[in-house]
Amino acid sequence: MAKTAQEKLEAKAEKLYNKTHKRKYKLTPGDIIFDIVNYTFFIVFTLCCLFPFYYLFINTISANDLVSRGMINFVPRGINIDNYVNLIKANEIGQAFLVSISRTLLGTALMVAASAFIGYVVTKEQMWHRKFWYRFLIITMYFNAGTIPWYLNMSMLGLTNNFMAYIIPGIVAPYNIILVKTYIESIPGELEESAFMDGAGYMTIFRKIIWPLCKPILATIAIFGAVGHWNSFTDSLILMQNAPQFYTLQHRLYLYLNTTTNLAALMSPGASTAALESVMQSALNAKVIKYTISMVSIIPILMVYPFMQRYFEKGIMLGAVKG
Repeated sequence: MAKTAQEKLEAKAEKLYNKTHKRKYKLTPGDIIFDIVNYTFFIVFTLCCLFPFYYLFINTISANDLVSRGMINFVPRGINIDNYVNLIKANEIGQAFLVSISRTLLGTALMVAASAFIGYVVTKEQMWHRKFWYRFLIITMYFNAGTIPWYLNMSMLGLTNNFMAYIIPGIVAPYNIILVKTYIESIPGELEESAFMDGAGYMTIFRKIIWPLCKPILATIAIFGAVGHWNSFTDSLILMQNAPQFYTLQHRLYLYLNTTTNLAALMSPGASTAALESVMQSALNAKVIKYTISMVSIIPILMVYPFMQRYFEKGIMLGAVKG
C-alpha cells in the first residue's frame, strides 16, 4: 500500500509539473518560420566550423597519392593509419610533442596556482600597499617593450635555449589574476570570518575554502593557459634557435609548412626530370605530413575542452560581474 501511495504521489507531481510548464501560447506561422530559419542557420554555421577539422582528418587517413592529387574532399578513400604510425616513429616529432605536452601541463599548473594565490592576496585589505601592487600588475597589461627588448631580457636572464623560457614568463598572468580576484570577491565574506573565528589562518582559508570554491574560474583560466601554451610557437622560434630538442610541436609544424614552398622554389625549368620528380615527391610527402601534424596538434584541445566547457561558461560569467 505504501508503494502504491508513493506511485500516486509521483504521478500527481508529474501531472502538476506538466500542467505548470505547458506552453501558454500557440506558435504563430511567423514563429514557426523564425524557428526554421534560426535552426537552419546555426546548423549550417556549425557544419562550416566542423568541416575544416573533418577535411583534415579524412585527408590523413586516405591514400597519400589521392590526397596529393586533391581527390579527397568529402569521403575518405583508401583508408589507412600509416601517416599516424610514421609520425609516431619520427624522433623529432615525438620529441616536439613531448615538449609541447610538458610545457602545457607544467606551465598551466603553475599559472593557475599563481593566479589563484595572487588573486586571493590582493583582495585582502591587510596586504602591504595593496592598491599600488594591484595597479602595477594591471599596468603590465597595457605596456609592452617589443620583441627585441624582450629577447635581450630573456637572453640576459639565461632563458635562451632553455626549457624554462616556456614556463617562467607565463606564471604571472595579470588578466587571469583579475578574473580570479573578481570571482573571489563574489564569495560571501562570512565564510572567511567564521573560519577566522575558528582559528584558521590565511593559508588554511585559501587551501580549504577559497581554492575549492574557485574551481569554475580556475578551470576557465586553465583553458586559457593550456590553449596559449599549446598553440605558441614564436617563443620556440626566437628563443630556441640553437636547441632543436626544445622545439615545440607548433614550431615543427611551422617548419613543415615552409617545406612545401621551399621545395617548389627548387623546381626550375632547367632541372632534370628525375630531379623534378624527386622534389615533387618530397613536396607531396611534406603536404601529407603537414595535414597529419595539424590534426595531431588539434586533437588534445578537442579532447579537453568539452569536459571543461561547463566550468568555462560559469567561471567567465561570474568572473566578469564586477571590475
